[in-house]
Amino acid sequence: MALIELLAPAGSKEKMMFAFLYGADAIYFAGERYSLRANAINFTREEMKETVEYAHSMGKKCYVTVNIVFHNEDTKDIEEYLLFLDSIKVDAILASDISVMDLYNKLGLHMELHVSTQASILNKEAALFYKGLGAKRLVLARESSREDIKQIKEATGLDLECFAHGAMCTSISGRCVMSNYATNRDSNRGGCVQICRWTFDYTKDNEKLTDKPFSMTPKDLNMISYIQDMMNIGVNSFKIEGRMRSIYYVSTVILIYRRIIDRILNNTLTDEYKEYALKVLNRVANRESSPQFYNKMPGFEEQYYLGRDEASNQDFLALVLDSKDGYIKVEERNTFRVGDKVEFFGPSIDTFEYTITEIYDKDMNKIDKAVHPKEELYIKIDKEIPKYSMMRVKI
Repeated sequence: MALIELLAPAGSKEKMMFAFLYGADAIYFAGERYSLRANAINFTREEMKETVEYAHSMGKKCYVTVNIVFHNEDTKDIEEYLLFLDSIKVDAILASDISVMDLYNKLGLHMELHVSTQASILNKEAALFYKGLGAKRLVLARESSREDIKQIKEATGLDLECFAHGAMCTSISGRCVMSNYATNRDSNRGGCVQICRWTFDYTKDNEKLTDKPFSMTPKDLNMISYIQDMMNIGVNSFKIEGRMRSIYYVSTVILIYRRIIDRILNNTLTDEYKEYALKVLNRVANRESSPQFYNKMPGFEEQYYLGRDEASNQDFLALVLDSKDGYIKVEERNTFRVGDKVEFFGPSIDTFEYTITEIYDKDMNKIDKAVHPKEELYIKIDKEIPKYSMMRVKI
């Protein structure tokens, strides 16, 4: 079996650090231009250089998204940008526009060419076309079925990257124009307003026809039950969506998939752990999830139609900053109290439960509850907990 990669989103330097810490083998991120996540913090050129150096020092990889649909005005500086990315030793670019791929070849760049999911690859003929353009890896459309993936692998022999977890697109990957139509912000040039997450009233002659608003939102993707099968048919890289998500989301999802993949490779994965993993993943996001297109065409159960509950997740209670002399120093994120049952988890500890008995402010004054996000506090616990572990609501 080929090497298996767990690929994480990095919408900022902080998210990059947590992605690597919690088990990612590689990250994908963007510079300040040419990316489909214009509202992410993204990276300056100096930050990109520092990030690549940091990743390579740990034997990790960095892929940069250059995957907008290019209009004439977007092409002005692209040659200089690609040369810059190559000079800082980025491992690969993710491109969708064939003009970028053509330029990549003309410049004779050293970094790899990966074809972005924005190219909507769903068949082996398209896959062979991109292989002919020098692609080393294909990021298949989210709408790929098991048979699509299998046939593309057999036809091309290329590395295949597939989304394993995160948001779905209401349209075919890379083909949405709803944001353009409704708000004049181009979804294929980084300006998507996610209109597919909005709700709409049914009306006729200015009268509502239903009490509940209409939604066209697909449920999130969750491939945890099919990772081993995807490995068997030739998927090399498992991609987590979420450059706009929180460090809690990225860390939780990456850690679960890291442990699932490792258990598969070590032949120690059990049904009990898969059930636990699904339980954790079903709580970390505010939308339900499913395998979507992998094993069947999605139907009404994979889609929201008449209303949905997307309450903000409050499970992330604190980030561990230090551990010493029977206390841990934490940075609060959501309210917790003495007597609360919580869990601690992290990349270098086994998840464990704990009942909070004592909380102290920064001056070591005892308090009953923590109610100020980002406040530094102390919790009494007779256990060493590594820095950057997290405390969450008991699952």
